[in-house]
Amino acid sequence: MAAISSCCTYRSGKMPLSASSSSSFSGKFLPKQSRFPATSASAALTFPVLRRSITCQASSATSAPNSIHGKPKAEQTDFLHISDFDKATIMKILDRAAEVKALLKSGDRSFLPFKGKTMSMIFAKPSMRTRVSFETGFSLLGGHAIYLGPDDIQMGKREETRDAARVLCRYNDIIMARVFGHQDILDLAKFATVPVINGLTDYNHPCQIMADALTIIEHVGRLEGTKVVYVGDGNNVVHSWLLMASVIPFHFVCACPKGFEPDKETVEKARKAGISKIEITNDPKEVVQGADVVYSDVWASMGQKEEAAYRKQAFQGFQVDEFLMKLAGPKAYFMHCLPAERGVEVTEGVIEAPYSIVFPQAENRMHAQNAIMLHALGL
Repeated sequence: MAAISSCCTYRSGKMPLSASSSSSFSGKFLPKQSRFPATSASAALTFPVLRRSITCQASSATSAPNSIHGKPKAEQTDFLHISDFDKATIMKILDRAAEVKALLKSGDRSFLPFKGKTMSMIFAKPSMRTRVSFETGFSLLGGHAIYLGPDDIQMGKREETRDAARVLCRYNDIIMARVFGHQDILDLAKFATVPVINGLTDYNHPCQIMADALTIIEHVGRLEGTKVVYVGDGNNVVHSWLLMASVIPFHFVCACPKGFEPDKETVEKARKAGISKIEITNDPKEVVQGADVVYSDVWASMGQKEEAAYRKQAFQGFQVDEFLMKLAGPKAYFMHCLPAERGVEVTEGVIEAPYSIVFPQAENRMHAQNAIMLHALGL
């Protein structure tokens, strides 16, 4: 995504589907020996299945693979921004996530596409969910993940990012990085000859939104045509929702206080795509009616805690509470990318309500990321 080349300053951040829809799992992406009956009673009872609307035709990647010193990434590709891919590719990855999730839920552990492969996980920003979901997912599919915390690797300080990239790609088959500056992930991808996965930057959070999309499809039954109302800071999560809206058609609303709007260029990119209806507003009560999903995030993220008191004042009126969910309507689900500050951006009653799907959403980080890594490695 050439348009985003500078280091950005924005922060990181009811009804289950019926068993009859289980036929949507064609098993087409799994090895023949790993396929399981789509009508398995145990599968239908233990996890939700996706409707046929998730299945799509395969298509070729829309962005050219990166290379350095004449060493192409061949069938491999980076996953840096959702908008680097077309609709068919994004839906193919989501379809794959659903199938591999179903396989793991069935108890089958024979699908080991990452056997013999290793992954470096760079964490400039710590995260429980990102580390456990990537490490567990890569392990369940046969691979070995190596954690590199803030004290193990200091890109741009102890070692230049381009040097770290060219070293790690000689040890590992894939690199995942959760960093502050967006330029760091761009530099990693530029100089590494193995796929680079964006685990989060101050600008965007693509793996989270892929997990969110999977969760919406499981519970609402579709992603296209839904209304997603995000309430809170116009942060990196919002940027990835906007980039998704430039590829998949749905109605996206960001309701945030004045001065906390998302990046103007990203908003304009989503609007110019002409795919989705995009609204940026300062009053959540005006726009929440008819929402399929009401979405929230912390008001002060890592690196902004010194602003917490100021933000708490600035964000008054933007808490997702029972009244706001009632305005949204009876079909609305509540989502949050976690960790949540209960009693701040969301009430205890909302996060624990039957319409809250934050924990299935958190689980889907692993399944979406598994599918992203499979795609990146050309498997």
